[in-house]
Amino acid sequence: MTAALKGEITVQNGRAVQRHFNDYPMIRHNESPEVEVHIVASTETPGGIGEPSTAIAAGALVNAVSAATGKRVYKLPLKL
Repeated sequence: MTAALKGEITVQNGRAVQRHFNDYPMIRHNESPEVEVHIVASTETPGGIGEPSTAIAAGALVNAVSAATGKRVYKLPLKL
């Protein structure tokens, strides 16, 4: 969610302005939406439970914004 809501890397004179987590804003627990997790039983070998969901979170968020407002979002971070 940080990438979708706050994750912006700016470049100045050919270098990233944000150098580390101290100047790259991260979403905090009190800012995060409620997340409901469902782990589906499977006979497959485990391959990760948390990390695979990070790639689809931003897409799900912008699709929800589109469904609610009728406007598509094509640039992140999302600025409302």
